[in-house]
Amino acid sequence: MLFQWELGQHSPEHVVATFLKERRLDAEAEAFARELFEGAAREADSLDALIRQQSENWRPERMAAVDRNVLRLATYELRHHPETPAAVVINEALELARKFSSEESVEFVNGILDGIRKTLPARNAAQGGG
Repeated sequence: MLFQWELGQHSPEHVVATFLKERRLDAEAEAFARELFEGAAREADSLDALIRQQSENWRPERMAAVDRNVLRLATYELRHHPETPAAVVINEALELARKFSSEESVEFVNGILDGIRKTLPARNAAQGGG
């Protein structure tokens, strides 16, 4: 959804309506997907600032769109869902990068997210990373 939102320049409401309409998710999964997407879209600028701090010589706007949005989504989840172990969030992000980007992107995303994980409060940092 983040990819569609950014590249299509649609409102979050439009993206949710069109993307989730075609999916058959249970109510809990849909609510979680919607919350992650809407939160990451709303906080894109602050998430990009965190990503920028961890990525040497790579501004988010110069990253591949898939990588940038995988990083935004995972960074949002790391910040706002401490109940989910950081290692799980990072591994899910790596699977998305592997499926929709490239093997080089997997290493790139892993390095940035591990750096972000280390900046989080102790409750997440103690859970380990990718």
